[in-house]
Amino acid sequence: MDIKSKIILISGPTASGKSNFAIKVAKKVNGEIINADSMQVYKKIKILTARPNKEEQKNIKHHLYGVIDLNKNFSTGQWLKLTINLINNIRKRKKVPILVGGTGLYFQSLIDGLVKIPEIPLNFRNKIRSKQKKEGQKKFYKNLLKLDPKVSNKIDSNDIQRSIRAFEVKSFTKISMYDWLEKTEPEFEDKEFLRIYIDYKREDLIKKISLRTKKMIKNGAINEVKSFLKLKIKKDKSINKVIGIDELTQYLNKKIDLQESEELISIKTRQYAKRQATWARSRMASWKKINPSMIETYLKNLKKTSLKLDQLT
Repeated sequence: MDIKSKIILISGPTASGKSNFAIKVAKKVNGEIINADSMQVYKKIKILTARPNKEEQKNIKHHLYGVIDLNKNFSTGQWLKLTINLINNIRKRKKVPILVGGTGLYFQSLIDGLVKIPEIPLNFRNKIRSKQKKEGQKKFYKNLLKLDPKVSNKIDSNDIQRSIRAFEVKSFTKISMYDWLEKTEPEFEDKEFLRIYIDYKREDLIKKISLRTKKMIKNGAINEVKSFLKLKIKKDKSINKVIGIDELTQYLNKKIDLQESEELISIKTRQYAKRQATWARSRMASWKKINPSMIETYLKNLKKTSLKLDQLT
């Protein structure tokens, strides 16, 4: 299949240079970029989310960056709906859609489709969470197996989040989560995707994360957090998950010094990168892995005309 017919997916751990790589690919294949990062969708927080700046976005159309108000939560389902429309519109313009980001669940929803489970009320979900906390994971998991035997061998007994989700779905809908999964249908065929994963060595990524943290602070992350705090965003909003907001807030409140704040940001970012790598090993095993040292060679093999898939694999 000609590359012009593909939907290009680019992922990798945080600080791996995904956005820069996506821009270079877009220039080669006449593409437009769609954000697949759950924090870069939000307005105002540009530095700490490492959102591509105006200069980086110059000449390449970028979508779904800085479009959601900070006081709103933004679900995977909302992202998927917007993204499907964008992909179809980009293709109508005879351009190549390029999705880039580190939110694995976004990519999974696009490739596999999103389970159309009815919305479960928050008070019901909190009730199940309280049950798990009261019983402990061992007993809670045993009760889950009694409630939904289909969970056996599919959810690890120590996986608290997935156990809770399976319990609440079966309890509320009376249908196993795995029966819901069988009803899922993706919007696009699997063969339409070209999957690329930037595979960084852990020790190299740690160095990059440290350098990026210093650069963020130098480029105005402290003032960004000051402005954010003035907005008095509620703690239950997703934007508060951005790494650096809490750490720099502690610094501004004189609870820790700047060096400690910087180190905490780097540590949390490394932990996040590790979680992304774990996800990739289990959910992105079939993706084309590219070593950062080979990126330029990879790009040179791309031609602006007559692009064929074998040039990318």
